[in-house]
Amino acid sequence: MKQSIALSLVLALSVAVPAESHAQSGGMQDMDMGKKPVAGTQAAHKATGVVKKVDPKTSTVTLAHDPVKSLNWSAMTMGFQVKDKALLDKLQPGKKIEFEFMQQGKDYVITTVK
Repeated sequence: MKQSIALSLVLALSVAVPAESHAQSGGMQDMDMGKKPVAGTQAAHKATGVVKKVDPKTSTVTLAHDPVKSLNWSAMTMGFQVKDKALLDKLQPGKKIEFEFMQQGKDYVITTVK
């Protein structure tokens, strides 16, 4: 009987102590969450490039872009989706642009053109 009371007391204390010390340390606010994005957000990337081809039917543009540091990409030519068809008016072959984009599924989507 004394053993079961002692065992219950030990179990109760082992559960209570970590919870109490965690609460005193500030809980989740003090945890280092690293560079993981907040759920529901996506990172925007910035780049410069030259427009090679515009396809209004598919809302895509082919760009020869400079290196993208945030993705560790070297310079290359690739296709991008365009989030808003109105952006296509700013894109003419041969024009150098600054743009922002994000990944959506397997696609890279331009969100801003300057």
